[in-house]
Amino acid sequence: MNYQNSLLNKSSLNEAIAHAFQQRRATTLALFEGIEETTFCCQVHPDFSPVGWHLGHIAYTESLWLLERSAGLRCIFPQYRKLFAADGLPKNERVQLPTLEEIRYYLCVVREEVLNYLKVADVEQEERLLRFLLQHESQHNETITFILELLRSQEAKVRNQESGERSQELIFPNHPSEMIQIPAGEFEIGNNSIDALDNEQPVHRIHLETYWIDKYPVTCGQYRAFIEAGGYQNSCWWLPSGWEWLQTESVVQPLYWCYDPAWHHHPVCGVSWYEAEAYSRFVGKRLPTEAEWEKAVSWDANANRRRIYPWGDEKPTPKHCNFSIPHQDLASPQIGKTTAVDAYPAGQSAYGLYDALGNVWEWTASWFDRYSGFQSYPYVGYSQVYFDQQHRVLKGGSWATCPWSLRSSFRNWYHPTVRQLFAGFRCASNHSL
Repeated sequence: MNYQNSLLNKSSLNEAIAHAFQQRRATTLALFEGIEETTFCCQVHPDFSPVGWHLGHIAYTESLWLLERSAGLRCIFPQYRKLFAADGLPKNERVQLPTLEEIRYYLCVVREEVLNYLKVADVEQEERLLRFLLQHESQHNETITFILELLRSQEAKVRNQESGERSQELIFPNHPSEMIQIPAGEFEIGNNSIDALDNEQPVHRIHLETYWIDKYPVTCGQYRAFIEAGGYQNSCWWLPSGWEWLQTESVVQPLYWCYDPAWHHHPVCGVSWYEAEAYSRFVGKRLPTEAEWEKAVSWDANANRRRIYPWGDEKPTPKHCNFSIPHQDLASPQIGKTTAVDAYPAGQSAYGLYDALGNVWEWTASWFDRYSGFQSYPYVGYSQVYFDQQHRVLKGGSWATCPWSLRSSFRNWYHPTVRQLFAGFRCASNHSL
């Protein structure tokens, strides 16, 4: 299945869009197979709504944009408007939810009306909105996966503590911290395609001086050295704001860290921006800027052009990187966890970076902000409200990222204190080390 541009392989754009929507929905519903009611309504983390809310929000958003605003129909379920709107209720008040079956019915009714509308809609005219909604559902799939993984991690930690289990200590050599030189010069950053979200646009050229960037993301084995060297107890590695956060939160290791030798060469994850920045100082490096990351990942200097993906313009496949395979693509089994940072040689960038898409999101040094010429879409609050110099950019996607949102130009953003299970990083430097 050619994911993002599979629409071009269909004789009818309307039918192709409908097929993509159905495939996306099958993946969404698969996340809830066998889920318990308590898990469905539980707020696992104060920064995130219950998984059940995300399911209802997907239906609400599809109804709002396609049925009400595009088709001009009345709201089918007005009783859900306040509950499932992004600005309706605070996250901690979203635990009083309808049952899973009621929300599945909500999704089903809305989807039937959407499919009827797509039969007569000018899909070519609305293609950008439709692709936005596909990515919207994909992004909530990733959030749902994160919340469920967070819950499993909490439960596993409790079990290990109760049983007194310890992983067998084995000695592994650290993965080499090889760095790649990126020569000075101009390159193109951003994306003007119909898939691109508003904050990725417009494409523009930037000049960067020569810098070096890690060939691989930082691994669990490498990060373990920081922990064992007292990295969480020594203020010299931390920004003042990071050290203040560390003391307030009493953090001593990544989120639900439990070192296992089997994960030695896997990327470290569950770290905040402050932790990533402190580790970078510890090894005499820094975090790359967003522009540095994107140039190293997407720019083909020999061809003097920007690539959609590190390896070129071929759609993501399981040979390229570790990402979320659509539920109906049975030929490619879901990995459902991180993989070693050197597991995908076919996914290297033109400069030779490994593991730049999928596996874990990577923190950058940059604040999330608009590009010159930015125009909000489909509404002002989607990106613009976060241009507040309070959110750092993450790049690259994770093992739970769906192919609709997997590309070098995609921009994620979090507050620097957020410790996201899917978030890791790689380092950069102004000089060779």
